[in-house]
Amino acid sequence: MKFINKKWLAPLAISLVLVGCNSQDTTKNSNTTNTDTTEKESTEETGPYTVMDDRGVEITFEEVPETIVSLQPSNTEILFELGVGGQIIGATEYDTYPEEALEIERVSTSMVINTERVIEMQPDVVFAYTSGDASPIEQLESAGLKVFVIKTAATIDDVYGDIEQMAAVLNLEEKADEIVSGIEDQIAAVQEKTASLDKKEKVYFEISPSPDIWSVGSGTFQQELIEAAGVENIYADQQSWFEVSEEDIITRNPEAIITTVNYSEDPKGEILAREGWSTISAIQNDEVYELNADILDRPGPRIGEAIELIASTIYPELFN
Repeated sequence: MKFINKKWLAPLAISLVLVGCNSQDTTKNSNTTNTDTTEKESTEETGPYTVMDDRGVEITFEEVPETIVSLQPSNTEILFELGVGGQIIGATEYDTYPEEALEIERVSTSMVINTERVIEMQPDVVFAYTSGDASPIEQLESAGLKVFVIKTAATIDDVYGDIEQMAAVLNLEEKADEIVSGIEDQIAAVQEKTASLDKKEKVYFEISPSPDIWSVGSGTFQQELIEAAGVENIYADQQSWFEVSEEDIITRNPEAIITTVNYSEDPKGEILAREGWSTISAIQNDEVYELNADILDRPGPRIGEAIELIASTIYPELFN
């Protein structure tokens, strides 16, 4: 799943993907949220059981895994939320939350996996993600490791499915139910507040700054969050992650601007200073907001927090 140094994108557009979503796989089989794809085939808690990953591969575990390698920041967050963060022995350099994740040995940049080191570790399970290059996964499996692959979540329901799948591998289904229920309650609380709105505010969501400006449209995880927050994305009529011209943004005239750019010195100041943007309502009213990219870009257990962050930023009067 998830998760990127925005400087890697072409041009920086899929930055949110390594830290949030994988740009290579923006669709996830909706069936993975069903218990049919994550059923255990054992009557005993410690006996052999089988769980299907997002490739459709059935992986059999003789016993519940104790040591884990996580190759996506959002998966790491899920593991900590499930209560097994202390069992992670390898993670990516972008695993920054919770704070304890910073102490885990780095075995991947998210794009490049140190397969030799992972094999040396001999983890009981590797939670990986699909990308354009399947060779690292094949190398790990050829070495005898159990690799459980999770596709990038494109929807909120996909995130629930990821939590449930990983919990099925770790025999933590009840904990997963608690987590999903808690997220649903968070989202419902936000939507109860935004239901009173007469109209949705038009917002432009920026993920890569000038001169190569990129935004998000329909079919992205971020669009799901925006909609759930009761906000109107000015680019909902576009698909996926895409490059956009300054002229078009000016024409669409957003009422607010959100940026998740986290690698430049002053993303908000740069937007406010752009030549020709003074006619945009968001600029005139100083409604430009720099929000935490890790929260908004990672399809993990903090999605309820992400939706509340967007909604409370755009509609602060509803949350006072």
